[in-house]
Amino acid sequence: MTTYARRLGLFSGTMAVVGGIIGGGIFRTPATVAQRLGTPDLVLLAWVLGGIVALIGAFCWGELGQRRPRAGGGYVYLRETFGPLSAFLYGWTLVLVIATGAIAAVAVTFADYTLALLGLPHRFSVSLAVAAIVFLAGINYVGVRPAAITQNIFTILKLTALAALIAAGILLTIPTASYRPLPPSTAGAGALGSALVPVLFTYGGWQQTNFIAEEIIEPERNLPRALVLGVTIVVAVYLLTNLAYLRVLGHAGLAASTAPAADTMRAVLGPAGGKIIAAGIALSTFGFLNLVILVTPRVLQAMAADGVFFRRFAVLHPAYQTPTAAIVALAAFAVLLTLTGTFGQLVDYVTFGDWIFFGLTAACVFVYRFREQGAGSREHFRVPGYPVTVIIFVLVAAYVVFSSIVSNPRNAAIGAGLIGLGIPAFLYWRSRP
Repeated sequence: MTTYARRLGLFSGTMAVVGGIIGGGIFRTPATVAQRLGTPDLVLLAWVLGGIVALIGAFCWGELGQRRPRAGGGYVYLRETFGPLSAFLYGWTLVLVIATGAIAAVAVTFADYTLALLGLPHRFSVSLAVAAIVFLAGINYVGVRPAAITQNIFTILKLTALAALIAAGILLTIPTASYRPLPPSTAGAGALGSALVPVLFTYGGWQQTNFIAEEIIEPERNLPRALVLGVTIVVAVYLLTNLAYLRVLGHAGLAASTAPAADTMRAVLGPAGGKIIAAGIALSTFGFLNLVILVTPRVLQAMAADGVFFRRFAVLHPAYQTPTAAIVALAAFAVLLTLTGTFGQLVDYVTFGDWIFFGLTAACVFVYRFREQGAGSREHFRVPGYPVTVIIFVLVAAYVVFSSIVSNPRNAAIGAGLIGLGIPAFLYWRSRP
């Protein structure tokens, strides 16, 4: 029987973590955060707190990944701790809505920025987005190694683009009135908590590297290291990027901006700066697109291997050692969402569901630890500060879910319905011989 090939080292694992977090969010979310908070100090504090939560998440997934270095990541942990239904609903939501919707949305963003950069008409946007999905699916089809090389190249390029933005904002400019607060009325008692929601969404994505655990060399050692190192890099980059925004635009300017990265670069380097950041966003979204297409089919493959999805998806290609049928199916569905334009609403509906499963997956650490009591102790990567840190992460996940429901109960209700549709689907697959 064909198995996954362990071909990814610590560097590729780290680049996967970085690439899975940095998409397009850091180029626009800071403006939303600045709108909700009254001072630059609070803005930076929100990004520090978000980074701490992301780092706790990396520690949790590091311990889980070392305990169970299997393809499918969170799907495997949930199946072993909370049962097959919870795992199926996670896979159902991820593969059929969150990941495919993200692929479509990010592909369109990539196309829009690329066309603007090249001076081509916007009417080619959908065609270019579809071409990008098909091209990257082809690279991932022929092996994890070419997919990882592509990921490494584009992650380095996106970090280079962000480094240029940081250097321009911090080294090449005299600070504006960066520390002039907005009027006090704009920052209520719950402002920091409200601002943390978009911050945490922008930090999300570290968990995706666990999906390819079976293809990482010495995953028990390299996966936890890649997670912690990757998240640490992202936290540093995000803090410096926000510092650059505040230094150039000032707090009020950042809060008023619809495209803070572009505004920052234009303010420092003129029209050329706008071109540089447009190229950076195109590179960043392309790299993120590749990462999602790389890791998500492994969840489909794990579901199929458990007999709760199409059996064909469980089979690995005998030469390429990749889940080729799952890659083709994922890409085809993402292309369909791109052509119909329905991806935006789908992602909005179930985004809160992502954090439901984040909280549940982190709680798997409690179950594994409880089960090992009284058994022979084995050496594991351990979450620092356990159980307090894990409890903090679970509570933060619950807060994000609660905030999302309160802010848009209609979307949350529809999203819950989409997730709930997985229950009859699960029962159907389980009833098959």
